[in-house]
Amino acid sequence: MSKTNEYRAIGLMSGTSLDGLDIAYCTFKRDDCWHFELHATTTISYDATWRDRLRTAHALSGLELTQLHVELGMLHGAWVKEFIQEQSLEVDFIASHGHTVFHQPQLSMTHQIGSAPHIASATGVDVIADFRTTDVAHGGQGAPLVPVGDLWLFGRYPMCLNLGGIANVSVKESLHMEAFDIGLCNMALNHYAEKLGVDYDRDGALSRAGSVNVALLEQLNNLDFFKQAAPKSLGKEFWVNEFLPIVDRSYVNAHDSLRTITEHIAVQIAESLSNRALGEILVTGGGAHNSFLMERIAAHTLHHVVVPEEKIVDFKEALIFAFLGALRVAGECNALASVTGANRDSVGGAIYSAS
Repeated sequence: MSKTNEYRAIGLMSGTSLDGLDIAYCTFKRDDCWHFELHATTTISYDATWRDRLRTAHALSGLELTQLHVELGMLHGAWVKEFIQEQSLEVDFIASHGHTVFHQPQLSMTHQIGSAPHIASATGVDVIADFRTTDVAHGGQGAPLVPVGDLWLFGRYPMCLNLGGIANVSVKESLHMEAFDIGLCNMALNHYAEKLGVDYDRDGALSRAGSVNVALLEQLNNLDFFKQAAPKSLGKEFWVNEFLPIVDRSYVNAHDSLRTITEHIAVQIAESLSNRALGEILVTGGGAHNSFLMERIAAHTLHHVVVPEEKIVDFKEALIFAFLGALRVAGECNALASVTGANRDSVGGAIYSAS
């Protein structure tokens, strides 16, 4: 891959909500600033077997996890190859986030699976992956990385909120960016929706039917993570070891658990932005489709909540990981120390050649 002023890229995002693989074909051009077009997109859902395998990946042996890493790369490679062929695309590179299994930056460790060499082999296109580990090696959280894209592609908004498996936010003041994980979002909501026999709580209807359990809400809001100053980030470990046990020990039914968790998410989002100058919040990610959650966020904050066109809502993260790939090829910073807490900015991502 050579450094140019135009890139044709595919971004891949497999998030902690386990809903599937987001695929976005984008072009990026640069003059005095960066410009993007989002041309073609799709989400391919994981079936129940794959969701179970990814949900329990943290408990596998080293050999089993390595096998899952390879098989997920082969699966993603097959899906992307079909996408490229169906759309008749010309692609310079694929930028893959991978699927996070472990994220413990306090131990200088983060690990995403989905073998990039197998994606490159299947598609015949070079792949850039492993975006987080360089920042972690520099003492950073390795997350969030999306703020680089928020700065250069969505800079008109002072705040960008992503409601994925985990809720995170970017805040821009001049050209200085701050960003951090706020708390769990769809990872928790989907879990309790599944207990009611559906994959997710469409429009928040199940939550709307429940009642807030005040004692549970207080316990969740008092978890130590929410008292920590940024930069800070979350992994599945927080869900498994801290959040889930509290909810399960409360013996609150699934409807009321959903309602209480929805309120908790809205409260934490509002609290995390309460000391910022009033302005617009661009909201994307699957949670932006949850109308009840959006109502509760709006009820708790004075900021103006903006939901963009559906394509941006659903594919902004995949778009931005494609952009991180373009920055990697250009040799420009794609991990901001001001966001992650690292000792310096860095250019992250390993390039795997298809040749």
